[in-house]
Amino acid sequence: MKILSLVLMIVGLVLIGFGLYNAFVPQEVLDVGPLEVDAKEGMSNQTLAMIGLGVIALVAGAFIRKRN
Repeated sequence: MKILSLVLMIVGLVLIGFGLYNAFVPQEVLDVGPLEVDAKEGMSNQTLAMIGLGVIALVAGAFIRKRN
């Protein structure tokens, strides 16, 4: 069970980090010669789902660790 809780906590942190990265780092949309356009996507449903699943995995990993 310790391995499962550790894996859940690591996966949770990775999902939260990746979701926050997608939310706050602008993505390059168009690059034509000297013209470069960046766009900030913001909080899309996919980003919110990643962060939410990360929080759930992190809490589940902490809960499993406390139970044992």
